[in-house]
Amino acid sequence: MAQFASPQVSHKLRLPRPPGACCKATTMASLSSSGKTAIASLKLSQGLWGSPELNLCPLRLLGSDPSRSFAVVRDSAEGTVVGENVDHNKVEDSSPEKFEERDFTGTPYVPVYVMLPLGVINMNSELVEPEALRNQLQVLKSVGVDGVMVDCWWGIVEAHSPQGYNWSGYKKLFQIVRDLNLKLQVVMSFHECGGNVGDDVHIPLPHWVTEIGQKNPDIYFTNKEGKRNTECLTWGIDKERVLRGRTAVEVYFDYMRSFRVEFDEFFEEGIISEIEVGLGPCGELRYPSYPEQHGWKYPGIGEFQCYDRYLMKNLTQAAEARGHSFWARVPDNAGSYNSQPHETGFFRDGGDYDSYYGRFFLNWYSRVLIDHGDRVLALANLAFEGTRIATKVSGIHWWYKTASHPAELTAGFYNSCNRDGYAPISAMLKKHEAALNFTCVEMRTLDQHEGFPEALADPEGLVWQVLNAAWDANIPVASENALTCFDREGYNKILENAKPWNDPDGRHLSAFTYLRLSPVLIEKHNLTEFERFVKRMHGEAAPDV
Repeated sequence: MAQFASPQVSHKLRLPRPPGACCKATTMASLSSSGKTAIASLKLSQGLWGSPELNLCPLRLLGSDPSRSFAVVRDSAEGTVVGENVDHNKVEDSSPEKFEERDFTGTPYVPVYVMLPLGVINMNSELVEPEALRNQLQVLKSVGVDGVMVDCWWGIVEAHSPQGYNWSGYKKLFQIVRDLNLKLQVVMSFHECGGNVGDDVHIPLPHWVTEIGQKNPDIYFTNKEGKRNTECLTWGIDKERVLRGRTAVEVYFDYMRSFRVEFDEFFEEGIISEIEVGLGPCGELRYPSYPEQHGWKYPGIGEFQCYDRYLMKNLTQAAEARGHSFWARVPDNAGSYNSQPHETGFFRDGGDYDSYYGRFFLNWYSRVLIDHGDRVLALANLAFEGTRIATKVSGIHWWYKTASHPAELTAGFYNSCNRDGYAPISAMLKKHEAALNFTCVEMRTLDQHEGFPEALADPEGLVWQVLNAAWDANIPVASENALTCFDREGYNKILENAKPWNDPDGRHLSAFTYLRLSPVLIEKHNLTEFERFVKRMHGEAAPDV
């Protein structure tokens, strides 16, 4: 793959990062290249945990038996992570390097939640292995975890007929959580689970919706080749009565209102602390611009996803309103899913992305995304009045060090080098007093440079920009990790972002959600390290282990 030889680094203004944000440390990639890290695939049992073919990224468990190594994994329902293959036969034992840790004793209390397995509720809306789950939750409670996050899947609850809701499995789950005196973050998951590498659970959109899609495939996002993406519904039908007499936002509102009525006691008792509203693929506010099922591979720039007839009609109206009807088109020189920016006329340095037409199109494309969030969150506030709502924004860190930021642009974040694409999103969230939940807070830029230098990625720079955009808008900022992390180095990186060093305004994360509950997390060494992390997030003294 050709490399982008002369990147133009973004000169967007950002607050200076706290000490340690870019400190040099032993990284996953550098350990791998020296032959000191190994991968072992985790084969989880059927049932609650499934049996995924896991997407792997190498990481040595610090302090563990050197003969045992685990893989850092990420559920592809949460997005995409890339790993490296490591020859297990070349593993050499080495002691973890010592480094000075920051003392978080007395720092602000940041609640810690843990995501439940994707398939904790099956397609019949039944709780899977309730006693095993109860035991796991008791363990989490014993190490100080504040609560759990669970997806309430639209494709399970309203599976067979419009407004025919079945919440039975979730009722049993919530009762167990309440019995253990834990809190709940609940995700209104209006997207499909499955279809990507590593997914062991497949939860499609409701059957009655997919039946409509067979006759009218334009209810789905569509790429330039006409391929439909069934992960979620296009925002073009937010106000179109194509779902058996209802618009998409009416369907979402009816679902949320049903949940609020069904679980009233859990709201009144304060068990449900937050509702995260799914606004796109993987529950994230973005276009499905990098779908693995359509052939995308990291670090491809992705493709614009607005070729369904409803969004094309919207684009035509916007171009005519601007007085340039010939602008009613999607860029034809933006490459394909796996292109690199310098290979395209649109995203290359000095490319059409910064032309009059390019700026018009990108403004329209990103505005459609923000308007979708605006509409759905307004109705979420009506349904969940008095309860904090949140939405998740994905961390698209690859190509961040180029001028155009193409992977962000195709996902709907107009964040090229001369524009802050996250300030308008934060302003929209502020309008609804909604929290922003951001990913990849444990990732290190150096790791990406070592493993994938051609990607010109900068997760640390992206995290710092997004967190500051949200804090500047005075909205709560929560986060979650993109990689399942078991080691101290990863936890320390999360802590750095959760509680920035010497912030003059004392800003910190409102909550952190760990991805994800598994048998590996419950193993003694991993649990001990996780408990220490939880104590430090809570601002408690946490001696070394």
